[in-house]
Amino acid sequence: MFSAVPCLSFSTMCKAATHNSSNNYQGHARDADYIRRAAEIAQKSVGFTSPHPNFGCVIAVGADTKVAGEGYLYAQGTKPAEVQAVEAAGSLCRGATAYLNMEPGDCDGDHAAVSALVKAGITRVVVGIRHPLQHLQGDSVRALRSQGLQVDVLGEDLQSKVIEEARKSCLLVNAPLIYRAASRVPFSVLKYAMTLDGKIAASSGHSAWISSRKSRTQVFELRGRSDAIIVGGNTVRRDNPRLTARHGGGHMPLRIVMTQSLDLPEEANLWDVSDVPTLVVTQRGARKSFQKFLASKGVEVVEFDILNSRDVMEYFHDRGLLSILWECGGTLAASAISSGVIHKVYAFVAPKIIGGRNAPSPVGELGMVEMSQALDLIDVCYEQVGPDMLISGFLQPIPDVMPVIPSEDETCAVDPTVNPYESSIISFYKTWDPYGAFSNFSPHPIQMPGCNGEYSTWSSVEHYYQAQKFVGVNDPIAQDCIEKIKCAKSPEEAARMGRLMQRQHPDLVNSDWESAKIDVMYRALKCKFSIYPHLNSMLLSTAGSILIEASPHDLFWGGGREGEGLNYLGRILMQLRSEFLGESSTSGETTCMVV
Repeated sequence: MFSAVPCLSFSTMCKAATHNSSNNYQGHARDADYIRRAAEIAQKSVGFTSPHPNFGCVIAVGADTKVAGEGYLYAQGTKPAEVQAVEAAGSLCRGATAYLNMEPGDCDGDHAAVSALVKAGITRVVVGIRHPLQHLQGDSVRALRSQGLQVDVLGEDLQSKVIEEARKSCLLVNAPLIYRAASRVPFSVLKYAMTLDGKIAASSGHSAWISSRKSRTQVFELRGRSDAIIVGGNTVRRDNPRLTARHGGGHMPLRIVMTQSLDLPEEANLWDVSDVPTLVVTQRGARKSFQKFLASKGVEVVEFDILNSRDVMEYFHDRGLLSILWECGGTLAASAISSGVIHKVYAFVAPKIIGGRNAPSPVGELGMVEMSQALDLIDVCYEQVGPDMLISGFLQPIPDVMPVIPSEDETCAVDPTVNPYESSIISFYKTWDPYGAFSNFSPHPIQMPGCNGEYSTWSSVEHYYQAQKFVGVNDPIAQDCIEKIKCAKSPEEAARMGRLMQRQHPDLVNSDWESAKIDVMYRALKCKFSIYPHLNSMLLSTAGSILIEASPHDLFWGGGREGEGLNYLGRILMQLRSEFLGESSTSGETTCMVV
């Protein structure tokens, strides 16, 4: 027997459809709002510790979706945003929705972000964008779905203006990482200040000050959000800049001078590297005597066979930089734009007119003869800063991180013989690399004995290593430095503190440090790989491969740019691998194997 089914009139069905459509729209709009909030809080870490991706997490609960908890990743090597948000929300997580500006990136092999969401009872996750790095893209989405969670990636099932705006906020907060992953050069921003008639200095070369104090304060903030600042030789000769961030501590960007002739003065503020390092890139063979002078000041010099912006940026990509702020003159700016390495422009326009046929402009000759050839900025923004107008925009569109090619997992499923990581040489450097967990900067706390035999916990191997430089030194400054390093929020900050103290007070470094540092690193790494099973398994899985710490500038722990480094970090890891495999004695000797 069939039961009677009430018929719905056409008008009733239309009302129901309209109601459902309205609910769907409201739901998507709500998702977009919380994704924008996740991107907003992810911005909080920008400029404090670099380089690292920016992650934010918002947990919302209930029919009215109130915020129950939030968190953001301070730096690679600190507590994940998802863990912080779960801890803040507590029991309210059960049945709640987590909003992430970007798919979690498990660079460390412990799946902490995914595990936190699963264990807390989160039932739905909304991701703003997938991870831009190919070896991480889709991993966390698949892991969450395999645990029964509903995972929605914004924009992959529904397109609308509100969703597109939310996705854009996610792209912008990690624009440096996205551009770097797509273009194989650091995200580069050209900044300049000019008068209303387009001059960056008077005909005499005098340029202080075109912009207002408020504009200059904003420039300091831009510097603090960058890994490095680059200027040309003319800027050094004319302005003698310091190129500091001046924002009260935290991240201080590397200062880079790009000069073909190395025609630079012996007296310059940039040669004082007591607080901030300086690096000079130049043509091979240029002024060898001056190169020696710079080296004596502690300034690093890197030579190129042919000095051009593209090669220099590719070098700094390999060096691990995410973002570079160009504060150069018109000639170098034109070269960088022509090379295609400038991604965004910040132009401070002051309401002043200075005139002058020979007064310099912000961008030199680009070879354009018609206005139709002019470069248009994308996503232009206008902001009044004091009396000045700040105009910003992108020269190149933000790369789309929607998956367009099969992932490595999908490729291997089609052809099981394909192994993307099979190689006789395995390189690692930054914590986002496939084997980034091998780095001494990875977020794995260790317990190590002190001078009194009591064990204490260190947030990472790098924390412990930097502090050991000053252990046993009978001086209150050294003892204070040890405590500050131990409390540093991230491995990067611990490294900055230790290196700065070593430069400023070399007399406070242990007298036997140079002979002891290999043993210190060995003991810390052995502890790390002994207490974390997943790291031990990862290390053992590399059996038969040579491990190289791929830092191009650390010639002791790293492999160097052209393999000229000593690679002691890789050597120690290979020794530990042999010990764990039982192929050598475990007597605790610290002599590193030679490769």
